[in-house]
Amino acid sequence: MRRRVAGRRPERLPRPSWWSDAVFYEIYVRSFADSGEDGIGDLEGIRSKLGYLELLGVDALWLTPFYPSPMADHGYDVADPRGVDPMFGTLGDFDVLLTEAHRRGIRVTVDVVPNHTSNQHAWFKSALAAGPGSPERDRYHFRDGRGPGGTEPPNNWVSVFGGPAWTRVPDGQWYLHLFAPQQPDLNWANPDVRADLERTLRFWLDRGVDGFRIDVAHGMAKPAGLPDMDPDTPAHGGAHGDPRFDDDGVHEVHQLIRKVLDEYPDAMAVGEIWVQDEERLARYLRPDELHLAFNFRLVLTHFDADAMRTSIERSLAVPRSAGAPAAWTLSNHDVWRAVSRYGGGETGLRRARAMALVELALPGAVYLYQGEELGLPNADLPPEAMADPRARSQGPEFSRDAERVPLPWEGTLPPYGFSRTAQTWLPMPADWASLTVERQLEDPESTLSLYRRAVELRKHHPAFRGGDELQWYGAPAGCFAFRRGKGGLICALNTSASSIVLPPGEVLLTSSPLVDGRLAPDSAAWLGPVRD
Repeated sequence: MRRRVAGRRPERLPRPSWWSDAVFYEIYVRSFADSGEDGIGDLEGIRSKLGYLELLGVDALWLTPFYPSPMADHGYDVADPRGVDPMFGTLGDFDVLLTEAHRRGIRVTVDVVPNHTSNQHAWFKSALAAGPGSPERDRYHFRDGRGPGGTEPPNNWVSVFGGPAWTRVPDGQWYLHLFAPQQPDLNWANPDVRADLERTLRFWLDRGVDGFRIDVAHGMAKPAGLPDMDPDTPAHGGAHGDPRFDDDGVHEVHQLIRKVLDEYPDAMAVGEIWVQDEERLARYLRPDELHLAFNFRLVLTHFDADAMRTSIERSLAVPRSAGAPAAWTLSNHDVWRAVSRYGGGETGLRRARAMALVELALPGAVYLYQGEELGLPNADLPPEAMADPRARSQGPEFSRDAERVPLPWEGTLPPYGFSRTAQTWLPMPADWASLTVERQLEDPESTLSLYRRAVELRKHHPAFRGGDELQWYGAPAGCFAFRRGKGGLICALNTSASSIVLPPGEVLLTSSPLVDGRLAPDSAAWLGPVRD
């Protein structure tokens, strides 16, 4: 249990905080490891694989929601934020997992979902029963409809999952949901909502968790009057002027969160923030708000050296302007896996391995998504097997299930050691035998071995002590090279069709074998300082 420090003032610590350069590992709990026979991952499954995570060398875990939920959005529709859904285990199981992870030197962070609850949450059930104008309904966004008899939604907002962002209840009012109808948005102007989040944060911090990932961290506050949106606005916000997201009032919520966290030594929070305006994004990283903000520019950038360099430079500028570290990621449970995003097959794998070295060479925190260290591609799933609510509301092409398929651990056939049943919650591909942990663990050329070596070098090699500023080299077309600080690590990326001469230095690691001492296409290399 963490000891609280009363009255601690929010400030940037002069010493580097543990999260400033940590390697985090996202565990999508449903798909990591199943300790039983229901085909769904659970907390005991995670505990049983902590030795693997220790071997991989990660510093911290991020667990996706494991709270009681009807699973309309696989846990992001939370019915009780201070419990454990029986399909994942018990609070006792969580405490054992936390204790064992800490014993191995691995920190644990968990998801919180402050934008909305499940429609099965006790508050929402009470709101439906209490009726219009009640204090219970004020915890959410209930409104009368427009048009004759109030039969039209209160405004023209659309859901991120498709269709109107409003659902009508039997008494004629409508409630707001920026995501699925089963996920009603909370009203952050209501003091009960703020008090309940503080209670949730303290509940998990007092149990010993090391921090939080804040879901939809740009979405909690809503503008007064809930004005109509421009019909041409993208469906996930991101641009200032979209009234659904990035309202100025959201910063009061993050200040509340930070005030709680500052009472717990070394606790941190990272936000999921899809905001492209750099000045507005930097506001989330002010000293009394978030410690880290996910940077999604690399995820959104195609495999091109010039485009990647621009993304890196802009991605570093935002947190530095706020005095915070960067937070990098190439994959998560909501986006295509890098192997498939970069073209699939051998080409996609080569490029994903190269980008892994680029990402792990950069200053700041790094978030890995389970399975990327195995080089997993998206799974090809038939529409009838898809479970994502987006597949139902928007069509199979919008499904996120392809990147959420369970991990292959061992053996030659599904479920590859993930579960004691072959009927996993999403079907596993029949051609993943070569991608299992078992097959890759002792293969020095495997993607798993590449990640293990890269994380080890990042932690221990003196070349990473050169500093956090990047110095860019001149490079051939389709390539770049940067150095970490003065005399530090050099990272080179080749996205061209030709092999290239590397900068001077001791070759520490390459994503693909060198060709006559040259860096092959679709490859990256790490070099240490030239030895005297």
